[in-house]
Amino acid sequence: MTAAEVIEEIKRLPQEEKSKVFDYARQAAETRRLTPEEADDLAERMVATRDGAEAERLQDEIVKGFCGGEPHAHLAKKSTTQATM
Repeated sequence: MTAAEVIEEIKRLPQEEKSKVFDYARQAAETRRLTPEEADDLAERMVATRDGAEAERLQDEIVKGFCGGEPHAHLAKKSTTQATM
């Protein structure tokens, strides 16, 4: 089955089922790991930008691409662990 065929099938689904598909696609996109080429591109863009907010956003994308999930999840977990010690 091709992507075009899958998309046509999704279009035929009831709205509730479409929502499940969209939720799955969103979740899959959020947890996808970066390829080395994507990581290199983001790193180059991060170094080249003069906008601090953009640099932080790109850094978050890089971390998210390596760790998956939320970009600062690893920091929040570390802080919580230290606070309970």
